[in-house]
Amino acid sequence: MDEGARAGEHAGVWSGSWVAERLGVGIAGDDALTGMLGLALRRNPKRAHLLVSNVLGKHVPQSPSVVYGHGLALGRRVRGLLGAEEAGRAVVLGYAETATGLGHSVADGLGAAPCLHSTRRPVAGAVPAGGFEESHSHATSHLLLPEDPALLAGDGPLVLVDDEFSTGNTVLNTVRALHERYPRGWYVVVALVDMRSAADVGRLEEFAREIGARVDLVTAASGTVRLPEGVLEKGQALVARYEAEGPGAAGPPSSTPSWPVERFPTPVDLCWPSGLPDGGRHGFTPAHRARLESALPGMAARIARALPAGARRVLVLGFEELMYAPLRLACELERTAGAEVRYSTTTRSPVLAVDDPGYAIRTRLVFPAHDDPADGPGERYAYNVAGGGFDAVVAVVDSAADTPALHAPDGLLARLAAHVPHVLLAVVPSYVPGSPGSPHAPERPPMLPEPLRGPAFSSYAPDEVGWLLQDLSEVTLEAPTEEREEAIQRGGAHYAESLPVEYQPSEQYQELFHAALEASAARLARAVGAVTEIVLTERSPRPVLVSLARAGTPVGILMRRWAQYRHGLDLPHYAVSIVRGRGIDANALRRLAADHDPADVVFVDGWTGKGAITRELAAALRDFEVSDGITGFDPEIAVLADPGSCVRTYGTRDDFLIPSACLNSTVSGLISRTVLRADLVGPHDYHGAKFYRELSGADLSRAFLDAVSARFPEVADTVDAQVKELLAADRTPTWEGWAAVERISEEYGIHDVNLVKPGVGETTRVMLRRVPWKVLARAGAGADLDHVRLLAEQRGVPVEEVAGLPYTCVGLIHPQYTRGATGADGRAVTR
Repeated sequence: MDEGARAGEHAGVWSGSWVAERLGVGIAGDDALTGMLGLALRRNPKRAHLLVSNVLGKHVPQSPSVVYGHGLALGRRVRGLLGAEEAGRAVVLGYAETATGLGHSVADGLGAAPCLHSTRRPVAGAVPAGGFEESHSHATSHLLLPEDPALLAGDGPLVLVDDEFSTGNTVLNTVRALHERYPRGWYVVVALVDMRSAADVGRLEEFAREIGARVDLVTAASGTVRLPEGVLEKGQALVARYEAEGPGAAGPPSSTPSWPVERFPTPVDLCWPSGLPDGGRHGFTPAHRARLESALPGMAARIARALPAGARRVLVLGFEELMYAPLRLACELERTAGAEVRYSTTTRSPVLAVDDPGYAIRTRLVFPAHDDPADGPGERYAYNVAGGGFDAVVAVVDSAADTPALHAPDGLLARLAAHVPHVLLAVVPSYVPGSPGSPHAPERPPMLPEPLRGPAFSSYAPDEVGWLLQDLSEVTLEAPTEEREEAIQRGGAHYAESLPVEYQPSEQYQELFHAALEASAARLARAVGAVTEIVLTERSPRPVLVSLARAGTPVGILMRRWAQYRHGLDLPHYAVSIVRGRGIDANALRRLAADHDPADVVFVDGWTGKGAITRELAAALRDFEVSDGITGFDPEIAVLADPGSCVRTYGTRDDFLIPSACLNSTVSGLISRTVLRADLVGPHDYHGAKFYRELSGADLSRAFLDAVSARFPEVADTVDAQVKELLAADRTPTWEGWAAVERISEEYGIHDVNLVKPGVGETTRVMLRRVPWKVLARAGAGADLDHVRLLAEQRGVPVEEVAGLPYTCVGLIHPQYTRGATGADGRAVTR
């Protein structure tokens, strides 16, 4: 079979057409079905045909991100069905052998849900908590062997996951057996495809009424299988005829391979974490998942180093019920290696192989069982590996299966070596309940707390924003600005490890704030309306606003108010921490993903400068997808003003004064900038912040919001026209701001873009929080800079007018600050 005719990848030919033409079997239903399923024939006295999934990763090698992505998407739909509270109480049960990895992936998409899968492998010392029969399968008995009996004994929803939902018998057998021992009120059945006949569709509802529980069904696609009369006998005869003609593609190669067959596979020591289960046979908790996520990059790197140089196409081959660990390894390898990675697993299921583009099982490798199965010796299979064009295959087995039979001349490794030039072997330790490092009741991380809300935390109304932060109000974190600056620039501290002393504005400065607010309120209202309408049009009809604390928080509240005023929408709004160089708060993301669809989340900030936070967010979300397997968060920030041309979602690209930039906590709900310090923020904690209750007498937070939202009615028509123009315009980011900052950094001898803060808002922050060196002001800039000029005068900082400056102003932090430096002499300090 040539590379272009691999199973499931032959353009324009459905991999079920061969069976359909010869037996009259067909499938009908959703448009996605023929892409997801092919057909094959199997040696089974109960059912002749086999629906072969192209996205399960069992019989057809597939991109691991595609396989994992389907499970995650189903899990997120279940989370949406259950709601946050019930999803937090759910347990996932996957079916062996085909849906063990799918069950894990659904649990990942669901959030903080433990996962268990049934097994056909008895384990010494493990007491079954139940079992059931799979009537149509070639191997029927399923055991449930949770290490912690309480895993199935709760009353939260039980999510049952299988690759296909064909008759419903397996699910009914499972629920009936479990409901007798552990009754609960809600069951959710999850499958990639729902292929029930019309007669079977009503059985689930009848059964739910019978046991007095709710039973829901969540699938990726649905349809029916057309089975003509006598299809079982015709199928058996066809299988017998083809098998009588000889092994063909089913056996060893008919010719000697063009490469030297390796006698021994290349071993790969994964350095699997001690005590971490190899999968869900005995239960897999969120704590286990977190350990696996942290170890995956290192394990994948070890595999990558062992691959032969120049390997272009690599198969990661799992082993029967061991599907999840190989899948996650394959995902990480796909992300980091410079090769095309595919994933599939070996199986007990006997299927006829026919080398035809219209048939789902093109080739078959046959080898003896190698894990000392309870039902005795027998054949096992690996499909669509031979002839797949793979340069290397990484066989991943558990230690119980690393036996002499695996390494025998007719074993799996020898069969692989006859068809693939390089074979690697990675062994995952088989988890034994009660062994050292594996507590009887596996640890679950603490539930992430509810968002903090006013008036207990912040001066905002409780419905206006929920802070995904921890309250550090009782901790002394403030340090003099000069002391902080010296520590930061010497590398002895990160800016997020302490707080500046809150600037207390003079009476003159407060008058400037009020004048600026009066002058710009309508302009702000127009920008708020424009950016909100673009979000509602392009991002989500019911977005979840997530402000980047703290500058983004007033903007998020104003956007929420606009959506309520103009559309009657009551949008959720949260504030989260993002720290330059440290990323976004991952625990806040986990909480958001548990409560909402990540695709609905819109990150909000006040303005862009050079775009550092835009880049920080994008990088952090990429890392989060790898660490948690949660996808869907959009890194595109929505801002009021985008003078740096860094984003597509904005109200204006003018660099103008946003009055909330003039003050610190007293215009931001009395909340400090966020804090991230190892001794205060643990692995399961949100980032921290302080609530300055003592400044309530000077608080202007609500006054600022009310002044802007009061202008909504008068700007509504203007907003409509502005939005129409913006939607029609080319809003592609040009990153002009970043280029300007790099140029200024070099022209002024600073050589560090982090010390150049462009725009009115960023310059104001420099004056209030850092040690300013000088201010560059666009020639002719007017009232927008009155407050900056006043601050510069108070701090003895020169303001230099510059022609052609792309921003209204740019603040320069002292390029090498020590408390003995003089600074404000107009000359760069030589490093």
